[in-house]
Amino acid sequence: MATVGEVMAELATLDDPRIRDVNARHGDDHGVNLGRLRALAKRLKTQQDLARELWQTDDTAAKLLAILICRPKAFERAELDAMLRRARTPKVHDWLVSNVVRKSPHAEELRRAWSADPDPVVASAGWALTTDRVAREPEGLDLAGLLDAIEAEMKGAPDRLQWAMNHCLAQIGIEHPGHRARAIGIGERLEVLKDYPTPPNCTSPYAPTWISEMVRRQGDR
Repeated sequence: MATVGEVMAELATLDDPRIRDVNARHGDDHGVNLGRLRALAKRLKTQQDLARELWQTDDTAAKLLAILICRPKAFERAELDAMLRRARTPKVHDWLVSNVVRKSPHAEELRRAWSADPDPVVASAGWALTTDRVAREPEGLDLAGLLDAIEAEMKGAPDRLQWAMNHCLAQIGIEHPGHRARAIGIGERLEVLKDYPTPPNCTSPYAPTWISEMVRRQGDR
């Protein structure tokens, strides 16, 4: 079994200043190639105690590695809540929600609590979990109510929360034909991310375009 000191030393050897510079433009503060990080995680295998120790270092690469080698169902609700509030960087935040919290038995309870949290970054995690439910397990969700909240709040929301709400808007329009026209209409009125620079061959995050393109692709299958 590797010690936290040994793993941190190995992470230091993987740090690449060029990758660090690229990541810094997106708000992340690590320089480890994610392919190499995943290879290290594969070699270490699941180690819950080591994952907890790596998380406590507060180093971004170590936190990402901790997410890859942890046992998601082993965390208590309060522990996950504290972890999210210490996630700090976008990549750690996103990986924690999608790879750990989503697989936890506490996911639904945290989704409800986080969605109403006054911290917009925490609230964005709640909306990300809601988007996942819209796609995979919509039973019991008030989709019309979600659209009401998006229509009222998304335009003025801080960036990360706005992005998460916009994703939920698009997912509702893509997955639920009965709400599609309203979702597109909300997107057209609010114009959130309408002018977002989108590389060639990528789908715009502007909800009306995103919805229409994904529905078209589903029809092509």
